[in-house]
Amino acid sequence: MWKGFIGKLSGKAPKSGGGGGGGWGSPPSKSPTSYGANGGQWDPMRSSPPLPVVAGAEGDTREDVFLRKVTVCCVLFDFSTDRGRDSPERERKRQVLMSLVDCVGAAEEPLTEAMISACVGMFAINLFRVFPPKVRPGAGGAAEADEDDPFFDPSWYHLQVVYELLLRFVMSPVVDVKVARKYVDNSFISRLLDLLDSDDPRERDCLKTVLHRIYGKFMGNRPFIPQGLGMYLPQLTYCITQFIDKEPKLSGTVIRGLLKYWPVTNSQKEMMFLGELEEVLELTEMPEFQKCMVPLFRRVAHCLHSSHFQVAERALYLWNNEHLFNLISRNHQVILPIIYPALERNARLHWNQSVLNVTMNVRKMFFDMDQKLLLACQKKFQEEEEKQAESEERRRLIWEHLERNAAFHPVTGDISFSVVTKSAPLVAPTMT
Repeated sequence: MWKGFIGKLSGKAPKSGGGGGGGWGSPPSKSPTSYGANGGQWDPMRSSPPLPVVAGAEGDTREDVFLRKVTVCCVLFDFSTDRGRDSPERERKRQVLMSLVDCVGAAEEPLTEAMISACVGMFAINLFRVFPPKVRPGAGGAAEADEDDPFFDPSWYHLQVVYELLLRFVMSPVVDVKVARKYVDNSFISRLLDLLDSDDPRERDCLKTVLHRIYGKFMGNRPFIPQGLGMYLPQLTYCITQFIDKEPKLSGTVIRGLLKYWPVTNSQKEMMFLGELEEVLELTEMPEFQKCMVPLFRRVAHCLHSSHFQVAERALYLWNNEHLFNLISRNHQVILPIIYPALERNARLHWNQSVLNVTMNVRKMFFDMDQKLLLACQKKFQEEEEKQAESEERRRLIWEHLERNAAFHPVTGDISFSVVTKSAPLVAPTMT
């Protein structure tokens, strides 16, 4: 396979192998748009920078050829003008990138650390860039029309293959995660997240896929990725609320979507969801609210009784929202029975004093709203607690009885047990 890999591109091998070692932050010492990959200065009037040759010489190792190909891909091209549009150097770089995609996808031997380091460095050189300011010419209708037109990056001719290679690199079993983590670190991921500011929808789609794969494979970087994505939550929430403002019937769909993907093991995400939920509910009208209030407040009840005090406190603060309080008060006959057990358990058992104080305030609101219903919920809760205590006591007695009999009668064969019902006396196990 490697003979075919070496012979894909023709040319004479350089005397000194192109360096590919170092971390992802180790590009050539000179700007790749001003200097060739071998360090030689090139004429800026040329259509494109020169590329080194990559064909293997006698005795070249797999690593040598791979690193030379990666070095070729570290040379950048200016796609902002038409000059050199049909340059053979541009096409050559694309072909080398595609050969690397095939190589990583079909490799059976693990990539060395030098190869991994060179790949990550090449990704950094090609992908990490500063986007120009978003200036929209014109005003009024012309500006709105420009905003609706998608922007397509002319350098996508190369970027597309770089993203494909990055995805293959992340997913490949021949890439040692322990080694790759030295280079695919939080700094690298942070700069990947910055690329979500790209105006090109194709690049954003690729980034979502790549970040998802990184999240699945690089366990040590998992906590960092949601934190980085959290910076985009206000913008996403604003977009959603704008849709609801124009079409209020969408609020029910958004609320059900939030409930469907509600995080149950990540408290920070849960607080973000509660914040977004409150903003959506501010725009929700009564008919849409009534359609989803039962599953909504079942989830809120779980949050109210969360052992994480910030989640519980954030859920309780929903009652400070005037619009939401109005919706709740007009539907309290349905909502109070759902959340009362959580309020009662908080009042009895919650460890945080702030949560306890806010819980008592919410209970007082419902007491002033409908004293009779609150007392009925309290009575029902006490009855259910008593039934649960009786059930647990019966279970404890049964196990005590079984343990005593097991202590006096060692197990020597099959054991059959009589089924114990609520009214039947306890029956000792029969030895057979």
